[in-house]
Amino acid sequence: MRKFITLSLLLITFFGFSQTKEIDSLTIELAFQKEDSLKVDTSLKLINSFYNLKDYDKSLDYIIKSEKLSNDIGYQRGIAETAYFKALIYAQKDDYINAISGYNKAKKLFSDLNDTLGVAKVHNGIGLIEIKRGNFAKGLQYSLSAITTLEKRSLKGELKLAYGNLAKAYQSVKAYDKSVEYYLKALDLQKELNDTEGIVQSYSELAGLYSIKKEHRKAIEYYEKVLAATDAENVVVRGNIYSKLGGEYLKFNDYAKATDYLVQAYNISIRSIDQSGLLPVLNNLGDLNLRKSRLIVAERQLLQAGAIAKELDNKVELLKHYKLMKSLDSTKRRFDRAFVWQREYYNLKHELDMAQILVKTEPEDAINLELDPGFDQIVKTDIGENESQNTSGPTNKTSNKFKLIFYILLAALAIVSTFLILTYLKQNNNVRHSQELEEKSIKLELQNEAFEEQITHLENINNVKDKLFSIVSHDLKDSLSSINGFINLLSDGSLSREEFDNLIPELSENANNASLLLFNLLNWSKSQMQSLEPKPSLFDIQEVFEDKVKLIEGRMEGKGITLIDHSLRDFAYADKSMFEIVVQNLLANALKFCKKGDTITISNHISNGSCIISIADTGIGISKENLSKLFKNTSFTTVGTSNEKGTGLGLSICKELVELNHGKIWVESTLNVGSTFYVQLPKSKPNT
Repeated sequence: MRKFITLSLLLITFFGFSQTKEIDSLTIELAFQKEDSLKVDTSLKLINSFYNLKDYDKSLDYIIKSEKLSNDIGYQRGIAETAYFKALIYAQKDDYINAISGYNKAKKLFSDLNDTLGVAKVHNGIGLIEIKRGNFAKGLQYSLSAITTLEKRSLKGELKLAYGNLAKAYQSVKAYDKSVEYYLKALDLQKELNDTEGIVQSYSELAGLYSIKKEHRKAIEYYEKVLAATDAENVVVRGNIYSKLGGEYLKFNDYAKATDYLVQAYNISIRSIDQSGLLPVLNNLGDLNLRKSRLIVAERQLLQAGAIAKELDNKVELLKHYKLMKSLDSTKRRFDRAFVWQREYYNLKHELDMAQILVKTEPEDAINLELDPGFDQIVKTDIGENESQNTSGPTNKTSNKFKLIFYILLAALAIVSTFLILTYLKQNNNVRHSQELEEKSIKLELQNEAFEEQITHLENINNVKDKLFSIVSHDLKDSLSSINGFINLLSDGSLSREEFDNLIPELSENANNASLLLFNLLNWSKSQMQSLEPKPSLFDIQEVFEDKVKLIEGRMEGKGITLIDHSLRDFAYADKSMFEIVVQNLLANALKFCKKGDTITISNHISNGSCIISIADTGIGISKENLSKLFKNTSFTTVGTSNEKGTGLGLSICKELVELNHGKIWVESTLNVGSTFYVQLPKSKPNT
């Protein structure tokens, strides 16, 4: 993409140089020409060159001279072209009144000359002005009338502008399919003409349109194109695109990518102190955490978003904030507050709908989306000749007649006013009654939603309970029964000292299995019931490794496995007890899937201000099919190299604990070669 931009800049520089050379040549040619139509034509070429270079003052100087010469010699084409160029320059300076006047003059002259191309160019210019002024229906007709002629002549520059105008007009009247069609046509010409700024603008508009049409994957595709074309130093624009991408991924529940983009957008907005950019990010983060049942974090983010929305008077984001707060308080069963948010939402929505109705110049169904051949015809009202005959001088009889009519109208007005007042009072009572019924209906609706959520929550808890009892009755029972059997044999004197010493490693393994199983069950049930809350602090990673390695040293010796310790003294900011559970699970897994002669390697290092911990083994590895099943909420387990069993909950608990501490966990594995599990944790308190 950078090569493309560099090439475009070189082409622009070369074009500018060639334009300057052409201007010098035309200026010399003009100086030696006679005062005739050829001199006007040369001057018009100079005017066009200066206009393309955006040197409007010089262009205007030559327009005035050419216009005077054209009038002196009666050169109609010269008069028409100078009027057209003058209108173009007025339009660039946002002087729409003079621009429209110039366009109408040029159009009349072009029409007299039967110049259809000139008329098409004028219509294209008027269409652009009307669309800029918000007269979309009118601008649409002018731009559509220009298209046919411009397409026949293959005037790519004018066509690119016309397609863009039409796309904006269709978008403004909510004809989104048509808008997409013309943005794509404009995009093809922008690419052909190396218009990099226009390309990026079209990508952005298409992404927004696909988002409105709920075609979120296409929206993501075009937002990513905008991102690829945006320079890395333009952090504010990139932050805005990250925010939009996060919102799009959130719409089809891809929480991982949504989180990634929204966190990047949040960091950019915080660093650049961009409140307007931070606002949609906070709303989307609140929505994300609400969906993931992180209610405390969601509430904090949404309250901050609401404060910024009110400060910036951003009513669209404030409306979204109200809706999310209603969902949050309903989930937390705070129905009185949920009802307040619901009322605020409907009040603001009504206000926005009314504002949109007031700014509409025409009803939506009255806008013609296709070209109307008679759109530019002026309908004249004929005044009858007899009208003047009925306006003779006033007489006393006529005056009395008018007085009588006036009194009758006054009496009718009084009767109608009384009727309207009575009707208003009655309707006001009806409206109040309707509002009360509506409020009761909303309360019932909120309560029903809450009951449904509570039923779902209870069903989930019941499923957790069933699974918990199943695991306790099977896996934990096996370990404890084995330990109990050893103790009974020892108490009965059935075992000699030598036999007991030989069974100690197996007894120790069963005890460790039971301990780890209890750890996992406790934390898994807590996470399922949404009551896990980390208590982060700074702690030494190497100390945790040392403590946890001691617990499995005996089992490692029993299986003939070697431990390689590359750990370093380093600190992480997280809940130490949660991290200990993660390390214990990962070490137990490595030991479970290693056989005699294999090695387990533990290490840690710093990357981008975070701690990276790795636990690698040269065991049996994990197949590609099974890799996708890891870290899921559903249990998945396989038998170890010595027929060790598990609950299948360990890795899902690890993922939950790591993410609660703002970290990441992932695995790399090759079948029959080994596996490496990585854990990334922050070294200081994160921003979010």
